[in-house]
Amino acid sequence: MSRRISLREFQENLVRRLNETGVTDRRTLLGISAGDEPWVMSLAEAGEILPVPPLAEVPLTQAYFRGLANVRGTLYGVIDFSAFNGGPLTPIGGQARLVLVGARHGINTALLVGRTTGLRNPDEFDPAPAASPDTELAPWIGHRLIDVQSKVWRQLDIAALLVQPRFLEVGVAE
Repeated sequence: MSRRISLREFQENLVRRLNETGVTDRRTLLGISAGDEPWVMSLAEAGEILPVPPLAEVPLTQAYFRGLANVRGTLYGVIDFSAFNGGPLTPIGGQARLVLVGARHGINTALLVGRTTGLRNPDEFDPAPAASPDTELAPWIGHRLIDVQSKVWRQLDIAALLVQPRFLEVGVAE
């Protein structure tokens, strides 16, 4: 009888095997869409990506906290990444996905995104001209990048996002 492995173990094993092959096309960034904003994040920080399961609503929380998701018996707090950044709420269903981002940091949290846009090679991007000091307002924005179609992407710094008080404290003040 074959041994059952988790999806996470399978993904980690696949990444390890791909790295061992010496393939030069290193698609180490995951493209996501949050509202109308294109973002990239490190694939290593992405964890699992899955369709949105049923969410249990939690009263007295911020609008961007969409609830709790049960993923194989583990509860994850779900943050609507578009709404967290001041955009519209993400419709659940269709191409919407949960990206489990906090496992490496010991936090069971997931980002609700409008869709994933595929794997990207960092060499496909150049630094974009600085527009405004976003990092003062949103320290989770790493860099602005521009692709070959002149589309500007924001790079998501997961570690910086996970320590933000507004991200961690989702309750509303009475």
